[in-house]
Amino acid sequence: MNGARIRVAGLVLVTALAGCALLEHAEPYISTTGESPTLIPDVPFVVSAEPVVEAMLDLAGVRAGDVLYDLGCGDGRIVIAAARRGARATGIDIDPMPLIFARRNARRSGADVERRVRFVRGDFFQADLRDATVVTLYLSPEVNQRLLPKLLAELAPGSRIVSHKFDMGDAWKPDRSVSADDATIHLWIVPAPKPGGKGGPSS
Repeated sequence: MNGARIRVAGLVLVTALAGCALLEHAEPYISTTGESPTLIPDVPFVVSAEPVVEAMLDLAGVRAGDVLYDLGCGDGRIVIAAARRGARATGIDIDPMPLIFARRNARRSGADVERRVRFVRGDFFQADLRDATVVTLYLSPEVNQRLLPKLLAELAPGSRIVSHKFDMGDAWKPDRSVSADDATIHLWIVPAPKPGGKGGPSS
């Protein structure tokens, strides 16, 4: 019994040391507001299944020449899948641990994929999205609605926003919704401004 306990304790210690070693190589969080990094409590790290990832990219029509941003990218699977289609893709997450796996997965996907991807530890509310043609989300209805003014202000007309599961409530109805692998996926297309006004969901 004592031997078993020693082996378990040793395994726990090795796991902890490995986690510390990984964190030492994680990129530091740099806040432009001087605030400490804060994880969003209502956005847990939950991955999208591969069929859902492909359906999200299909719905957005992701192809070579697109610039995709995945907000809350987790292990990077959407970013990597977009890069396989020839897009340039950036994943942003405030949690350093999933980004370790995201960078590893990108390396394992080959040089052609790795050179098209970028992973950033930071607050996606502070990110500059002006060059994005596609933005992907798997967050929550509340966070989606908080992001809405930023998305409308920074994304060019015709840019596509795709969300796994969560919509934006009454603030902005999707242009299209589809089902994939028992999940619902929503698509919004950023409208052109109307004369004398901004256009979009609030007009």
